[in-house]
Amino acid sequence: MSTPPAKLSVWVGEHSACIRIAGRANFLSSVDFQATVNELMQRGCRCLALDLSQCVLMDSTFLGVLAGFGLKLNTGNGDQRPHGIELFNPSERITELLDTLGVLHLFTTVQGSCSPPADGVPTERASAVPSKDDVSRICAEAHQTLMDISPANAAKFKDVAQFLAESLKKPKTE
Repeated sequence: MSTPPAKLSVWVGEHSACIRIAGRANFLSSVDFQATVNELMQRGCRCLALDLSQCVLMDSTFLGVLAGFGLKLNTGNGDQRPHGIELFNPSERITELLDTLGVLHLFTTVQGSCSPPADGVPTERASAVPSKDDVSRICAEAHQTLMDISPANAAKFKDVAQFLAESLKKPKTE
């Protein structure tokens, strides 16, 4: 039986947002998460609070997408507004995974209440059904990001990254 992707709930403020991730954050969730955060960044949001109190687990693809945004949001803050990603109430397992992959330093972890921005407006993200190519592309990019951040990850992910890269090069048959 397939596990459904995590549910994302988003509160958007002027320059910050709070995203609650409930369930298993997996490769399918990565597509919606990436689209959501890209949209927020285009609107000028540079400070993200992720409420992980209901997040059971994150797979390597989701962790790679998250790490990529951690890199982007921790650089280039010329306007001096707060920036970065805060992880509220990550489970011990999620914290351990982030640390093992060498990406924990990209985030601030907080135990306690995650309050949406005072000027925030709640929105539910409707989950789209991603194409196989979208999933493969995001999986490949996420694993490459993890290998770029920490060379120790190359041994873990080089085969999957190579497989995904090759599958994206194959001509599509319809």
